[in-house]
Amino acid sequence: MINKIDAHQHFWQYSKQRYAWIDDKMLQLKRDFLPDDIFPIIQRNSVEGTVAVQAVQDEKENFFLLELAEKHPFILAVIGWIDLKSPDLETTLESYKNYKKLKGFRHVLQDEADPNFILNQAFQNGLKSIFKAGFTYDLLVYPHQLDGAIQTVSNFEEGRFVLDHIAKPPIKAGLIKDWEVNIKALAERPNVYCKLSGMITEAAWEDWDEKEFYPYLDVIMKAFGEDRVMFGSDWPVCKLAGSYEQVIDLVEGYFKGCSPEALEKVWRANAIKFYQL
Repeated sequence: MINKIDAHQHFWQYSKQRYAWIDDKMLQLKRDFLPDDIFPIIQRNSVEGTVAVQAVQDEKENFFLLELAEKHPFILAVIGWIDLKSPDLETTLESYKNYKKLKGFRHVLQDEADPNFILNQAFQNGLKSIFKAGFTYDLLVYPHQLDGAIQTVSNFEEGRFVLDHIAKPPIKAGLIKDWEVNIKALAERPNVYCKLSGMITEAAWEDWDEKEFYPYLDVIMKAFGEDRVMFGSDWPVCKLAGSYEQVIDLVEGYFKGCSPEALEKVWRANAIKFYQL
């Protein structure tokens, strides 16, 4: 079994106030999820390390994840949150350079009512600062927000972007065309990668089949190619629709028959290259 890196997973110590996004449809997520919970799972599945991604939008989250990463060597990287509009941004970024496992940042753009929130000039200036400081940026958007993402990645040819969760297409509804057009446009920029993550929660949670994801994966692979995609479990959020093993099985099934070189890229090498692990 090939060694893997999980390029997208989360940790939290649950509280209703801090994790308000976990609603009553997600009851099984209303508990703590910490390194000791995932470690036996990744060991069973030949996952040598993970990238821990923010789940709350404050800087307290960064230090929570960095502390976990310091104690648990399998956490290879942290993707935190930072206020890109802050007047103190550059000073804060300079201080974060001391944390070698902090590789980049993410804002939950999908929750912003304005589909062009990312194009706000202060936000764009903030992106310029994080790239200048050597950090990456995770794009968490819905399909209707892809126009702003496309314009943004065009503004920063030097920036390293990765699209989370293939931009959450409406898999349950079986819609693909509008999303496909924008994915192709986004992928034209060679500085953009894509995570094969967060897919099963966009299907019917209790009733999905691996093959219903294949048309979407076909689009992603045709657009990004084997050099710019990486596996991510989205654990523990994936538990809403399936197990960690089912997420791996989905990706393994799709890439069955591919060359060992291509599999090495998807499962491991592309994450190492992008996040400089």
